[in-house]
This record gives sequence, structure tokens and C-alpha cells, in this order.
Amino acid sequence: MRQFSKLAAGIATSAIVIAGAGIATTGVAAADPTGAFAPPQGCSQSTHASKNDASTVGVTHTYDKTVSDASFATGTIVTYKIVVGTTGIGNPYVNFILDRPPVGFDAPVKSRVTAYHFGRGQVTDDVEAKPSEGGWSVNSTGWFVNSGNPVTWEVSYKVPDNLKTGDQVHSGGFATGGTVGVGTTRPGNSVCFTVRDAKPGEALLGSMDTGGVGSSDNQLSSTGSVTDIITGVLKNLIGS
Repeated sequence: MRQFSKLAAGIATSAIVIAGAGIATTGVAAADPTGAFAPPQGCSQSTHASKNDASTVGVTHTYDKTVSDASFATGTIVTYKIVVGTTGIGNPYVNFILDRPPVGFDAPVKSRVTAYHFGRGQVTDDVEAKPSEGGWSVNSTGWFVNSGNPVTWEVSYKVPDNLKTGDQVHSGGFATGGTVGVGTTRPGNSVCFTVRDAKPGEALLGSMDTGGVGSSDNQLSSTGSVTDIITGVLKNLIGS
């Protein structure tokens, strides 16, 4: 009976979220894409750099940093991606990648590296991020890189609650280390997102996370999907 009561409460909560989503869809979906929620000029989601000098032995190494969306609400999860590649022979091993997140961000909530493994191809593994040089870094004995297989680090942080809608949040740059001249420091390669209002379901499900009802990966609260909300509530409550 207790489990049924929790399930009923969860479904009732979902109904509230669904009602809110229906109301909000009329206003938000019809909003002018050039209006308040459009990314402003000078706030770029991506940055690119390359290195071709005596240290790279005639090979060009490439470096990209991107942020996973143009806008986020406070309390949601933002993911930065740093990709280290090469355009030809040289095949460096990357053993260090450093990310400098925006000022005021806490420790990463998720960190994973995708790299080539002999006999297995590109493999994604969770890798612990550690504090380093004013940012957070991942380390390895060596991630292999060639022209078809870059190494990619995806690192996620919670957007602080003290930011305001409309704020532009600029990250710091990044740095890498390894063999064959792949090491570089790019403090100016910053990316940016804009703080927006929470979508229907984000604020409510964000508070539900602490009770075990929301999504720990922020998938429910970042999409605001009615189907995801119902599915998430049923899975968490029936399985409890």
C-alpha cells in the first residue's frame, strides 16, 4: 500500500509537470528565435586551434573545445568536449588533458574519455578528473592518436544556482601534454553559453532528484519531455 501511495504521488506530480508543459509550450515554442533566448553575438559554442611547428615534426595537431548547447538553466548539467587530433603521420600519445571551467563551477559530476584501443577501436571509459593548475585534468600512460582516431574528453559540471537568466558564461581554455609535440596550452580558447530560464519540468524535477525521483544524469530535467517524466517516475517508484 505504501508503494502504491508513492506511485500515486509520483503520477500526480507528473500530471502537474505535464500541465505546466502544456501551458508553456504555447508561449515558448512560438518565441522569436532572435529574441531573448538566442545566443548573443560573441558567445561561441566552439573554438578551434592547430599546431604545426618544429616540435610536431611536420605534422599538424588539432584541438577543439565545444560546449554541448547554446543555453542552460541553473542547476542543469553542462558538458564540455575537448578533442585532440592529428592530420597525418606522427601518431602521438596524449597523457594529459586539462580543462578550465568557468569561474565558480564546482568539481565535475561526470568525466569520460573516448580513445583508440588496439584491437577494440574507439572505446569510451569513465576517467576520474582531478584538480590541476586551476582546473581539472585527466591523465593516462598514453591515449593513442592518429589521423582517424582523435582522443576526446567529455567533462560535465552543474551550472551554479547563483547565475542569472541572460548571463553569458565563458569557460577558460585548455591544455594538453604527451609525445611528438602534441602538448600545448590554449588559455584563450574559451567557449560560452547563455543562462536561460528553466524549461517546464526542470525546476520541479531538479528538486525531485534529491528524493530519488529525477534523473541523476539530468536527462529528464534537460529535456522536459512528458514521456521521459512519466517513464522516470514509474521506473523510480515501482523499482523502489
